Amino acid sequence: MQKQTKTNGKKLNYFRIYDDKEELNYFKSSLSHKQVERYLHSYEKKHNKYFNPEFIEFLRKYDNKAELIKVEDVSY
Repeated sequence: MQKQTKTNGKKLNYFRIYDDKEELNYFKSSLSHKQVERYLHSYEKKHNKYFNPEFIEFLRKYDNKAELIKVEDVSY
């Protein structure tokens, strides 16, 4: 899933990602889906296990706006 928003003229994309612990996280990035996939493949070649926080740190080398997003439930 990918959503897009614009902030100060720069487009941010929102993604969801699962890691080897089967943990679901969401993150935002100014990179396109295709660019994120390319960096993900590069990351996978260098790592045996994949953890979302580590991948986002890797991605920040290419996009300083990359950030994990904490999503919480709201009920009423």
